[in-house]
Amino acid sequence: MRRVLRDRDARLYLGTLLVSGFGTSALFLASGIWVKELTGSNGLAALCTFAVWAPSLAGPVLGTLADRTRRRPLLVWTNLGMAGLLTSLLVVDSASRLWLLFAVLVVYGAVAAIQDGAENALVTTIVGEELLGDFNGLQMALREGMKLVAPLAGAGLLAAYGGPCVALLDAVTFASAAGLCLLLRAREERPAPRTAGWWAQSVEGARYLWGRPALRRLVTAGGAIMMLASISSSMLYAVLDALGRPPTFAGVLGPVQGAGSVVMGVASGALLRRLGERRFAAYGIALTAVSMAATAVPSDAVVLASSLARGLGLPCPLIAAFTAVQRSTPDALLGRTAATANTLMFAPNAVGLAAGAALVELVDIRLTLPVLGVSGLLVAAALLRPARTVTPEEAPVT
Repeated sequence: MRRVLRDRDARLYLGTLLVSGFGTSALFLASGIWVKELTGSNGLAALCTFAVWAPSLAGPVLGTLADRTRRRPLLVWTNLGMAGLLTSLLVVDSASRLWLLFAVLVVYGAVAAIQDGAENALVTTIVGEELLGDFNGLQMALREGMKLVAPLAGAGLLAAYGGPCVALLDAVTFASAAGLCLLLRAREERPAPRTAGWWAQSVEGARYLWGRPALRRLVTAGGAIMMLASISSSMLYAVLDALGRPPTFAGVLGPVQGAGSVVMGVASGALLRRLGERRFAAYGIALTAVSMAATAVPSDAVVLASSLARGLGLPCPLIAAFTAVQRSTPDALLGRTAATANTLMFAPNAVGLAAGAALVELVDIRLTLPVLGVSGLLVAAALLRPARTVTPEEAPVT
């Protein structure tokens, strides 16, 4: 980790993630509150999250842009574009203008999908292959750390000055991220001339990922545990009811889980070198599975410990999968392949949240949560099972 932080470009790049992550986390919470205050509708407030997540389903197509142009200029221009677009929210002061907020959030999600592909590809030019795990872990630690402080800042600004002030803060963070990207010295080769259309290039990334059994297993296992975890998250307030705690107690559990993710982000580089991607991901999935099952125990101490364990375990398959994709994918395919992996691992969240919302009303959590835990352990066991022999052209993954 010290080797990563001694590198000038690595520090600058982490700085871009720090400032943009702060603004993003602040706006995501504030947007729902903003809509709720203007309309009084819980459904419309919930649509804010959906508006941001929906474009991720087109991740493989959007991520192709990261392979059709140089990544650093792409990040500069998309950050500047978002900074300008967010200023349009300064006029949203009534329910009749909320369409503008939702439109901006959809663009926000699309830009995030493009930037995810570009960022994953650019990382490989900033740090050496042996430090990718450390770098990805530090990214995770920074993002989770921002989730601990930025939402409170966003809610405070919203309460004091209104939603437009939060949008302006986010615009400033995007502009700052663009400035930091401009200072990067990363050298990128000009992309090769295009020999296929946009859709054909998008399919190439998905085909490459799916054709590598080691990558496919990591990504599908990550998507499976993310879906199970999102189902479990939908039952949070039922868990609090079982504890006899008010809904505000969720404000205690969230930071505990976030603290676990920060710790794991810092430690992940060393653990990846010791365990390899497959075992690191499997052990993290197993820890997450145990934490989901233990949440059914009506004890404050157990539930708090489970939140910490989930924070430690859930980042592991994500860090492992993205590190494996970065190490084994040719640079010309990396943007769209990383975007495809991102979609396969995060899109199941939407399915899990919908399923959890239905299950919590139909089935007792004392049954549902242990079943989710056992399912997670089966995912971990499947990942630990030896992989089939790969063909010579398939890039190996540790």
